[in-house]
Amino acid sequence: MERTEKGLTSARRRQLLEAARKVVSDRLNGEKELPDMPEDPVFSRKAATFVTLKISGRLRGCIGTLEPAVSLWQSVCDNAVNAAFRDRRFSPLSRGEMDSVEIDISVLTPSVPLDFQDPADLPQKLQPGTDGVTIREGSRGATFLPQVWQQLPSPEQFLDQLCLKAGLEKTAWRERQLEVSTYRVLCFKEETG
Repeated sequence: MERTEKGLTSARRRQLLEAARKVVSDRLNGEKELPDMPEDPVFSRKAATFVTLKISGRLRGCIGTLEPAVSLWQSVCDNAVNAAFRDRRFSPLSRGEMDSVEIDISVLTPSVPLDFQDPADLPQKLQPGTDGVTIREGSRGATFLPQVWQQLPSPEQFLDQLCLKAGLEKTAWRERQLEVSTYRVLCFKEETG
């Protein structure tokens, strides 16, 4: 029997990846409609997702949601469009780049507050390669998906960069008690070759 997580069989994963590609391609051609959602209850349940676009292995856009506000299908489609055209770190995706884009989808578990005693205790509480991490201080916050551990394998380095992403000083996590929560993801990507 095929192993599935959250009911996402390989066929359903493929459908989501195809929908993400189609909605971005359609937007490049001036079409605004979302691809029709298949009649499948797995796609209609609410989910938090991130869609990551890469070209030649390099990040080209990544946008997502931490809370499950809309259906899995809509979340993936919305985040694909946002990653392609609204990630402020990049110019909007061009038609010429579309054939080179590789799409990854991450479906998130609910975030759980991380219990730690003091900042020195924090790095030991994280599970590199497994935990997605969100930090908050007041109105500032940021998250890194578990995949970011590939570039930042040390918990200290991971937290330094996460603080910078949140608009805090790099050492904020060492000096103050930030709000920290973790989550896991089911990540899948387009087959290449």
